[in-house]
Amino acid sequence: MANGLPMQPLDFEVKYRPSYSMLVVHLKPNQLITAESGAMTYMSPNVQVQTRMREKSILGTLGLSVLGRQSFFVNDYVAIGGPGEAAFVAAPVGDIDVIEITSAKGYVIQKAAYIASTSSVNLDVQWEGFTKGLFGQGLFMIRATGQGQLFINTFGALDRHALGAGEKLIVDNFHLVAFSNTCSYRVTGFGGLKETILGGEGLVTEITGPGEVLIQTKNLKEFVDWIWTLMEPRIQAKAR
Repeated sequence: MANGLPMQPLDFEVKYRPSYSMLVVHLKPNQLITAESGAMTYMSPNVQVQTRMREKSILGTLGLSVLGRQSFFVNDYVAIGGPGEAAFVAAPVGDIDVIEITSAKGYVIQKAAYIASTSSVNLDVQWEGFTKGLFGQGLFMIRATGQGQLFINTFGALDRHALGAGEKLIVDNFHLVAFSNTCSYRVTGFGGLKETILGGEGLVTEITGPGEVLIQTKNLKEFVDWIWTLMEPRIQAKAR
């Protein structure tokens, strides 16, 4: 039992994948799903919603808003008086996938990738990786533990890597979506100082198995930079 409600298998489907994925959840009476604030696209009239802060950070709500704008508000959706339906999406164009969280295997996920989770999944924002921004470049991570299903959105497709004990993988931080908490990690610059400044990679994370690493095939920052190269000449021309 979680949040005072009985745990039941979640009935869901992911439509329109891989590029324009939408998560559709079919809720049983009194069944609850938690979702990122703003992710809902539609819901049945009998689904009730309550907004809350997932966890209070050690910095407090104000501290998070000032330092990182990462106050983590979520909505709880509950079907009242009968079955209900709710659908969720995220802003980036890409796929939606599910991660199975177990008592033996949790995950560290990028906050921007989070869409929704069952009520028995705990999302820890007091973890230092969230509050201190250890992953740099404005990326904040959440530690997911407990037991249940967690839904993530990727920019592009999802690329999964299984690492054996002691096996390493170096991932660009803007491509990193999640890794299992059985892994260890180290955040570092890309190459030497010159490569970090001029190489375009910035910070990377070296992840060591055993465990799983989830990577998105597209880089949102690079996409925004590319759009800016198209817009900048027009903006400058209008400013003259």
